[in-house]
Formats: sequence, structure tokens, C-alpha cells
Amino acid sequence: MAAEPMRGVYPILQTPFDTQGRLDEESLQRLVEFEIQAGVHGLGVALGSECFRLSEAERARMTRLIADQARGRVPVVINTSAPGTDLAVLYSQQAADNGADALMLTPPIPLGMGGAGTPADIRAYFRAVSDAVPLPIFIQSQGANPVSPALAQQIAAECEHVRYLKEEAPPAAQRVGEAVRAAGDVLTVFGGAGGTYFIEELRRGAQGTMPGCSHPEVFVRMWDLFHAGDEEAAIAEHAYVQRFARVSALLRDGFFHLHKELLRQRGIIATTVIRAPAAPFPDDPLLRREVQEVIDEYIAHVS
Repeated sequence: MAAEPMRGVYPILQTPFDTQGRLDEESLQRLVEFEIQAGVHGLGVALGSECFRLSEAERARMTRLIADQARGRVPVVINTSAPGTDLAVLYSQQAADNGADALMLTPPIPLGMGGAGTPADIRAYFRAVSDAVPLPIFIQSQGANPVSPALAQQIAAECEHVRYLKEEAPPAAQRVGEAVRAAGDVLTVFGGAGGTYFIEELRRGAQGTMPGCSHPEVFVRMWDLFHAGDEEAAIAEHAYVQRFARVSALLRDGFFHLHKELLRQRGIIATTVIRAPAAPFPDDPLLRREVQEVIDEYIAHVS
């Protein structure tokens, strides 16, 4: 049901695990419903979902659970990146079979032996997926593996189904603006990076964002306020995102810890389990207090 163009707030879902580290299906279903009731425009599964720690069977099951719970109310975007082209095609076909509405891929990271990193390699990678799976595709440009605006435009020109770019390589807002100017009507540009620069990205022409999923109401409010012309009120909402990001940066694996703890305290997921290898939550009373302060402040704001 991914009618083009997709626009708006597409949170990247956390993957809930039970105390044994298994996929917690009931928590995942609650999370999907929570996001939709908050007014999001779409849902995503990506690196922030720990998808790199899921088996192929778990990836397929998670996609099916999300698609079934969404029931066509919002598009579901699944990251199907892989180190090899054939594996990316396989993941993409599985995602399509299990109800995904769109795909998102980062280019394969070079392995130090000279391959898989040239523009020609990257173009062939996206072309193989586009030829194999008839779903809209997002190029994901991020810090470890950025995609230049010129290369993104070339990929889109060569690949029938590549129509979106998620730009979050630093400096994120400036790169979003460069991508929008270069893309013309070939690519729809989204921001990312946890929504930290959402306002700046909107000012530069971003058509959406893919932030964390524990505080969707604030992102939906910012989107609505900005497009209603009330930028001042949108900036005031963004202060909660900025405080959340600052505290998250104090923690190793803070993105996962803080999002999962907020979701747990909101009654959406049952545990804060992160799959290994992951840093434990630090035994630091001051840091724990700061985490709880930002959670309490946010819950009070949206209640």
C-alpha cells in the first residue's frame, strides 16, 4: 500500500526481546499499534531495530508480524541490506513475501580487499535488488557508508524502483539540502539520525524522517506544526528530542537502552533486553537519575 510519494514520520522500531533473548511477539504487536495510534505515517525496521542480530527466520517473522498488525494502515519499510548482493536480494524477496511495502538498503561496506566499494559496485548492488523485487527502495546514506547526492541520483536513474533517499551521514542537515537540490523529482529525501536535526532537515526540503520509536508523538506534532507554518512551536517540541539525544549519548549503546527503557516504562514492551554484544547499563547512580529525569519529563509532556 506504499502509494508514492511516501512522506512524514516513519519511526524505526525497536525489536522487543523476552528475558531469554527471543523475539517478543506480543510486545512487537503492541509497539506497532502504539506507533499507529500516535499518528505516524509509516514504520521502519533498520539498524536501530538490531536487524543485524536477527536470523533470516526472525527477520521474516518480524516483517510478517509488523505487516499483519499494521493491516495496510501505514506503509512498512524493511531494511534488507547485506554484505553481498545475492544475500541482499534474498532478504528483499523475503521481506516482500512477508508483507513489506518498501525496502531500504545501505551499500555493502568494502572488506579491505578492494571490492564492493566502487560506485559501479554500489550501482550494481541496487540494480540487482530493483530488478528482483518490485517494491519502492530507499537508499540509506549513513556515516559508515555515505552515498553522494550525485551517485544517489545515478542509482535512481538506472533502477526502476529506487525512489527514496534516507540521508543521515554527517553533517546531516547540510547533506539533506544537497541531496534535495541534486535529486530533483527523481528521489524523495528523508532525514534520519534519530531525528536530531529534524527541523533543520525540514527547512532544507526533507519530505520525512526516520527517528527512534519511543516518542512518536513529538515527531508527529513537529511535522504537523511545521507544515501548518508554526515553526516556533515545532522548535519547542524538538527540545524534548534534543534532551533525549544528549542523555542517550552519555551511554554506550544508549540508543537501544534509552528507547527500550522509555517504551518499557510506557507499558509498550515487557523488557529492555538488547542482544549481545551490547554494553550493560552502567552502574552509575547519577547517570541513572539523569536517564529517569528525561523519561519522566517526556512522559509528563505527552500525558
